[in-house]
Amino acid sequence: MKKVLAISDGSCLGNPGPGGWAFILRYGGRTKEQSGGEPHTTNNRMELTAALRALQALKEPCEVEFITDSQYLKNGVESWMARWKRNGWKTAEKKPVLNQDLWQALDEELGRHRVRWAWTKGHAEHEDNNRCDELARAAAERQRLAGG
Repeated sequence: MKKVLAISDGSCLGNPGPGGWAFILRYGGRTKEQSGGEPHTTNNRMELTAALRALQALKEPCEVEFITDSQYLKNGVESWMARWKRNGWKTAEKKPVLNQDLWQALDEELGRHRVRWAWTKGHAEHEDNNRCDELARAAAERQRLAGG
């Protein structure tokens, strides 16, 4: 099974507002960067979209070391998702899970890969995370300009 390093980030200008997402994949000396955006979204949706798109970009099942600066993403996958699924995608308060469409799509992708999650502090010393932040912010800015 191929071992891949994935890094992702999301950005939103206002929350909600124009948003962007980005990821970097590293495998065998090769690097793939991708980004995109949405005209009206939230930061959490962009964080989830970035991770989802990164996993979808892998053409075969992989062992993935996934670095994120989003506690929402990391905690959701590692701590909350199993309970949400058992409860029919409802929270402990019996309310529908926010961003359920993205969580469900992410859950499907996680079924294809073996993923180990790692958190890094945002806007700090992690070069790839900073690059993802730049790409995501630029994508959000393009959305803002397109809507303006």
